[in-house]
Amino acid sequence: MILFNPMSYADEMTVTRILMDCRTIAVVGLSSNPARTSYRVASYMKSQGYRIIPVNPNETNVFGEPAYPTLAAVPGTIDLVDIFRKSEDVLPIVEDAIACGVKAIWMQEGVINEQAAVRAKESGLLVVMDRCWLKEHAARSHRG
Repeated sequence: MILFNPMSYADEMTVTRILMDCRTIAVVGLSSNPARTSYRVASYMKSQGYRIIPVNPNETNVFGEPAYPTLAAVPGTIDLVDIFRKSEDVLPIVEDAIACGVKAIWMQEGVINEQAAVRAKESGLLVVMDRCWLKEHAARSHRG
């Protein structure tokens, strides 16, 4: 039995606001492997003019940008944390994001962690869960 609706963390206004207002995106779990979904989505983000910050302790460089082992290691301001990690690994990432003062959390398709979503919302962050950033951006780009 599903106790919550992940779509409640993907309302149109929140999605649109994140896509418009969040220009610097830390992608947690970004791989340098072009076959990986994280690479394809982040490559699209970059092609649309967003600044991509790779966060992955197993990478040194992605898209010519230095990769950082954690969110805390990223210098400067982050608007959005886009998460490509297992659902059970999300809460500590959200805690780090809150500590870094980000505006929003985006959990990619298949990434569902209600506890982390509630924690982020309670801390004043915009939250999207179980949606694909690329699909949402592309759908809105084709509408207008």
